[in-house]
Amino acid sequence: MRSLIRRAGLAVAVSVLVFASGCTVRPLLATGPASQNPAALDSVAIAPVNTRPAQEVRNHLIFLFGGGSGQPENPDYILNLAVTSRASSAAEIQRAGENEPTAGMVTLTGDYRLEDTETGDVVASGKRQISSAFDRPRQEFARLRAERDAENRAARELAELLRLTVAQDITRLDAR
Repeated sequence: MRSLIRRAGLAVAVSVLVFASGCTVRPLLATGPASQNPAALDSVAIAPVNTRPAQEVRNHLIFLFGGGSGQPENPDYILNLAVTSRASSAAEIQRAGENEPTAGMVTLTGDYRLEDTETGDVVASGKRQISSAFDRPRQEFARLRAERDAENRAARELAELLRLTVAQDITRLDAR
């Protein structure tokens, strides 16, 4: 009985190894001897922006793309970014009381276009959206600060999402 179980276990292990050896999936941002950066994020420059939320997203993207080394001198791609911010109430209170907290929601929407620097063609584009909740206290400065903090949180998350999206786009382009 034990030898039968041992043989069955060995057969399962061999079949799993055979199946796994045919797998060609690799991590998107993996590094290795074949390629130091398969997604080539360090060759993407981010164009200047003109709003505070967009600048927050841009700063995070520059750090994420270059690993802290800043913008590349001779980029292969340029990322044009447009970020809009919208604050809204997360809930409507039916009976307003003196000490009832209210909730707000900041939504950042990022539109991006990835352009090839050699040809000037748009090789990828898209739109991503992130929301972040915050408490709206009655004091005006506290409300403004809470909204700004929520906007900063949303900017970090939007930058992470855009990093992944652009890496997927570049990987798709390289596969052609």
